[in-house]
Amino acid sequence: MVLAESVKPYFRLFEDPLKLYNSMLADIENASRYIYVETYRFATDSIGIKFRDALARKAKQGIKIKLLLDSWGTSATDSFFREIIDNGGELRFFKKIKITFDFFTRNHRRNHRKLLIIDDNITYMGSANYTEYSLNWRELMIRMEHSIALKFKKSFLDNYKLYKKYIFNKRSYKRIIRHGEYEIVQDIPSIYRQQIKKRYEKLINNAKEEVIIETPYFLPGYMLRKALMDAAKRGVKVQVIVPEHSDVRSVDILRSKYLGMLHKSNVQIKFYQPHNLHAKCLAIDNKIFGIGSANFDYRSFRYMYEIMLIGRDENIIKALNRHFSETLKSCIDFDYDAWTRRPMIEKILAGLLVPVRHLF
Repeated sequence: MVLAESVKPYFRLFEDPLKLYNSMLADIENASRYIYVETYRFATDSIGIKFRDALARKAKQGIKIKLLLDSWGTSATDSFFREIIDNGGELRFFKKIKITFDFFTRNHRRNHRKLLIIDDNITYMGSANYTEYSLNWRELMIRMEHSIALKFKKSFLDNYKLYKKYIFNKRSYKRIIRHGEYEIVQDIPSIYRQQIKKRYEKLINNAKEEVIIETPYFLPGYMLRKALMDAAKRGVKVQVIVPEHSDVRSVDILRSKYLGMLHKSNVQIKFYQPHNLHAKCLAIDNKIFGIGSANFDYRSFRYMYEIMLIGRDENIIKALNRHFSETLKSCIDFDYDAWTRRPMIEKILAGLLVPVRHLF
């Protein structure tokens, strides 16, 4: 059954990768027409094998399978998916690594989106990859049963077509897709047209009561830093939740450069302690939510193919507030005095990393 556009989606948020994977595998098992997978990392470990085998079984049943995997993030090769391919499934690796004069610029244009779309009705989207490496991370994925799956399908098929292209100008790849009270904001690599970043700036600048941001990698550019500080100065409660220690140490060192000035402008920084916090989401004024694949950093906004669902839905907002509350139970506050006493080597490294901040 495909729900009408005006009907609110049946949805569920997942923070625990194991619960997420079990739900995804159950939906894959019940698929009757097609299964489309778009992701940054599809590992060859136990989780990757589990999904590969599930997809192979469906391919044998005649279900249409399309896989779009990023060639930087995914270590698997065609041979790993041979049973799927031999039974009619399609596999494409997004932009193979190329040795060129602009090696770093070109090869940082990665597909960081995470989508699973099934039978025009079920959509998963958010932060999680297919790998056991992140089993103990705190993620955020939303599962929806709703006609919006058709819009995500359109976005997926557009990306599926351009998987080898590096330069293109079709407006459909850049435009915001609207569906009732929801917006699918698509980003493609661009120095000038950064749709998600611009949408964030507008939302933060218009906030009246509260801004909550949860992200694993926090490297905001000047305009976003200004938006956050200006919001806090006009009395908006601004909270930024990040892992105390992410899986990318260089990002943690570089982000420390910005924390002092944000703290002095009344932006509240919270450090999540147990493991890596990999969720990517925001909430504005208890009215607007954003969930998706984009990190709050230069690299996501400038170089990555990202996707965010932004909308007004009181039920999703309530569920997201519960998610934030649970996250905050395992957080500590940013300590400004400790920050001023951080090792000199970290201050020096942060300064040295600033010129290449777009690559992290």
